[in-house]
Amino acid sequence: MQFWSGTAFMDATDAVAVATMLDEAGFDGIVSSDHLIYPRELKSRYPSPEGRPPWPPETPWPDSWVLIGAMAAVTRRLRFSNAVYVAPARPLLEVTKQVATASVVSRGRVSLAVGVGWMREEYELLGEDFDTRGKRLDEMIPALRALWRGGWVSWSGSHYQVPEMMIEPHPAEPVPILCGGESDAALRRAARLCDGWVGYAYRWDEAVRYAEKLTALRREYSRDSEPFEILLALLEPPTADLYKRAEDAGITAAMCAPWIRQVDSRPGEPERYRAPIERFAETIIEKSR
Repeated sequence: MQFWSGTAFMDATDAVAVATMLDEAGFDGIVSSDHLIYPRELKSRYPSPEGRPPWPPETPWPDSWVLIGAMAAVTRRLRFSNAVYVAPARPLLEVTKQVATASVVSRGRVSLAVGVGWMREEYELLGEDFDTRGKRLDEMIPALRALWRGGWVSWSGSHYQVPEMMIEPHPAEPVPILCGGESDAALRRAARLCDGWVGYAYRWDEAVRYAEKLTALRREYSRDSEPFEILLALLEPPTADLYKRAEDAGITAAMCAPWIRQVDSRPGEPERYRAPIERFAETIIEKSR
């Protein structure tokens, strides 16, 4: 079982310091969340019963790839990904360059976790089509793999046309691509095109159902023999036994925030995160391996 953490709702400078603590404590990775803006007139419906984001407009969401670059520079073994990056809201070549650069400067410690997002306003401000975002993401995934190969590369598809060119630096090894989202389309995208799936936080039975669904879909696409990551959080009291059972159920990585309900949200004092991180590593991670 891998143990990952996240940067959501954390001050950006604190996140860089926390990354070093996670690295030293034996965590496997950290995910960066992605939101571009919060419109004063938000018309898009957030995917929850309330239909509104649960965070206030002033919540900071640092750029994922700038933050990942900063965290990579101060760590040695920690891996980095997203939960999740709204890739189809950006131009294909921009995503290609950002992720490739992050992979190079981190010496291969990066994966890309993509999703279609929910906020139409972000797409419109960036000049991308909201209504075709799913179809474009389906094409963007193989296009990224092609454009990361190095040398003269190109892509010709229904939504993207890239003439032959060099895009350097390119990753030394293939960058794993994961997919987020709970819809049938998202789960099928993960099973058919990706190297893994990123979920949210679930009770035990729900988490196992997603793992079983993904296994069935991968079998349907004749990909069940290939390596596949399932990264999610469990809404159960953390114990070593819980994560051992999760691993047996096909969940490969658990997202954990050891400081929840122990650390307040004041920015600028990252040392307050250290004790919960070290305690979790000692009582959970070490006993799970």
